[in-house]
This record gives sequence, C-alpha cells and structure tokens, in this order.
Amino acid sequence: MQKFSITASICAAAALAAICAGSGFAQSESTAGSLTLVQAGRLLANPADGKIETNKTVVIRDGHVVEVRDGFVTEPGAKVIDLRNSFVLPGLIDSHVHLLHEQGPTSRMEAVTKTSADITLDGVVHARRTLEAGFTTVADCGGDNEAIFALRDAVKAGKVEGPRILASGNPLSAHGGHGQVYGFTPEVTEVIQSSTLCSGADECRRKTRQQIAAGADFIKFHATGGVLDGGTTGVDQQLTDEEMTAIISAAHSMGRMVKTHAHSAAGINAALRAGVDSVEHGTFLNDESIALFKQHNAWLVPTLVAGDFVAREAARPDSFMPAAVRAKALQVGPMMLSMGARAHKAGLRVAFGTDTGVSPHGQNAREFALMVKAGFSPIEAIRAATTSGAEHLRQPDIGSLVSGKQADLIAVGGDPTQDVTLLEHVAFVMKNGVVYKHP
Repeated sequence: MQKFSITASICAAAALAAICAGSGFAQSESTAGSLTLVQAGRLLANPADGKIETNKTVVIRDGHVVEVRDGFVTEPGAKVIDLRNSFVLPGLIDSHVHLLHEQGPTSRMEAVTKTSADITLDGVVHARRTLEAGFTTVADCGGDNEAIFALRDAVKAGKVEGPRILASGNPLSAHGGHGQVYGFTPEVTEVIQSSTLCSGADECRRKTRQQIAAGADFIKFHATGGVLDGGTTGVDQQLTDEEMTAIISAAHSMGRMVKTHAHSAAGINAALRAGVDSVEHGTFLNDESIALFKQHNAWLVPTLVAGDFVAREAARPDSFMPAAVRAKALQVGPMMLSMGARAHKAGLRVAFGTDTGVSPHGQNAREFALMVKAGFSPIEAIRAATTSGAEHLRQPDIGSLVSGKQADLIAVGGDPTQDVTLLEHVAFVMKNGVVYKHP
C-alpha cells in the first residue's frame, strides 16, 4: 500500500469533482415517483429459471422493478425505452476485480511513481469502462484502502459513474508471501509495503478487525502464493491453518463474508476446512477439495480469463513479465480451464469472476466464452454472473428483474443463451433505473 498524504487526498477529491461535474455520462436521472417503461423484444428476467419471454415491458419506478407486463406498454408521462429489437437481461455481476490497477509493461514502475490520488483516478476510468461493459455490480478483491473505499463511496453517492462496488481493501497476506513487495531497495520497500501482512493467529485476527474498521465490505486473504507478486516462493500454502481460522472467525463474528485467493490444493483445502466462504482461482483443486466445497457449501470463483491472459502473455518472447512471474504464469495459467471443467462436472457452486486488472478492464465478458469452453452451458454461465453472483455476494436485491429488485439491466443484439460471446458487445446499460449506455 502506498502512503497517503492529506495533500494527495485533497488533490484526488478536487480531480474527482472536476471529472464528475463535466462527464455528462448518465443519460437519465431517477426522480422520486418517476416511471420508466423498458420495452423488451426478448427478456430473460430471471436467469435462475432460464425462461425467455417475448414482447414484454419492464416497469420501473424509483430505480426498482415494479412488474413485468405483457406487450409493449406506454403510459402518459412515463419515459419509454425502446429495446424491442434487443435481448434484455439483468445487469452482470463480476465477483472478482481490481479496479485500481491494470497489468502492463509499466506496472512495476507505477508502484513507486503513482500516489493514492493517481490510482483513485485510474479507478474512476476503470469503473466507467466496467459499467459500460454491462457489469453493474463488482466485488473489488484487493487494493489501497483509502482509494478503493473512496471510489466505492463516490459511486454510491452518484458522484462517479461506475458499477456498484463491494470492496475488501488490502488483502491479508503472510510475511514473505503473495502480497509482499519484491524487487525494490529496502528503503523503497518500507514505504510501499502492504499494511496487512501478518504472522501468527493473533496478528492476523487483529489485522482482520482493522480492515473491517477501515471500511471493508468483506475480507480477502491469500491462502497461497500467487503469480504476479514477483517473488520465488511458489503458489503453495503460505498462511497457516491457525492463521486462516483466526481471520475467518474474526470476520464472521463481525458479519463479514470471507474470500481467499488460493491456487494449491493444500491451501484450498485448509481454507475450506477453516470455513472460508469463497475460493478465488482454485487452480489445483483435487477430490478432497470438491468434497470440502460441498461439505461447507462454499463458492468457487474460477477467474478463467486471468489464467488465459497470464499464460498468453508469459509465452510472448517480448513479454513484460519478469522471469519469476513468467515461470509461475506458465505453470498456473494453462491449468485453470481444466479446473473449471472439473468444478462444473462436480456441480460446485460457481460465481462469475475475472480478476480483471490482471487482464484489461472492460473485457470482463470474455470470461463467458472460457466458461462455455470449460463445459458450462451459456445459461449456466449467465446465471453465474446474475442470480448466483447475487447469492454469492449476499445481495438479494440484484441479479434478476423481478418485482422489488434494483433496476439493473443490459441489452444485446441476438440471443446470448445461444452465443454467449454476444455479451462482449453490450449495447445498453441501466443501473438503479439510470441509463448509462444506449445504442
């Protein structure tokens, strides 16, 4: 985490205000009692049942769905949105993103040249790009506390255009493991080192409580090593069983769900035994992992597009990745698709997540095609990003277009239940009854 000065805070706030005042991005505003009628040629209101209806009107008032009526309805004084030639479905949910960053050739240098104000403004750009891609809700799974919480709150207040954000802030990590800063002088490392490294159950418990006090919506920890940290400590278990149990019990006692980054089977299984709610990546899951997922009713967030991206980038002769990162990317990346296939065959509970920030923002929907390649049907992949995503993130007011839910909806041409890649070309986006993108 980078040091955050009062001056940087003021600069970030001023820049955000200037951006928001001049953006003109939202195409309509919700007003008290306002009525909006969305005429849908084809409608997938509830992906849980997979029923596609034709010639329907979604009735929206005060940012919520009131009902779905037969036919193309109009009413005096109502705003009518003509999507009669489109396929309408709920806004998409990405359960694993990193809005503040995007991997690239300058990533390592940016760790010491960008302030918290800089990365907050990067997050503004990435948030807008994510929303325009059709993702109306995201879980941000790790980033500078001040920056990501400020971005989350600015979006919620309507100051910044972006998806609804749930944020963990800085993830908890073992000293010397994934999350540790590598490759800089000791003086530089001391300044930019994460504040949430921990050793021992008591320290990990304390850091968990501190993250909740700082504003975390959920807790994220690194059970195992990772690909992009630049270290040579591999991808096996790094936090101990006792440390994981301390983190999870502390979070649960304060009403927070817990996600864990985990690649190796040992780390996955230890986290599941400790009671983690969600495993992110899950690359080397085994038979014991599958049994534990089912025993604990836990979720898997596969992030297949991240594995695909790092494997392809590592194989390039001119790759921007350091040698240590390339070696891990070539080990982990190619395994993730087969992991997704195994998880699907076993019937695990899967929520859509991409780890975007590893791959470029706005390309989140590429995950759908990889899920289908792994054996998911298009409607199963869509459910993972709608109704299942809402259940996973414990957000009962999103994920479908039924009475009382938030009016989050998108539209595409064609039928994404037949060709899921159509979701890479979203033409219309509404969040909370406000239109942010239209043809």
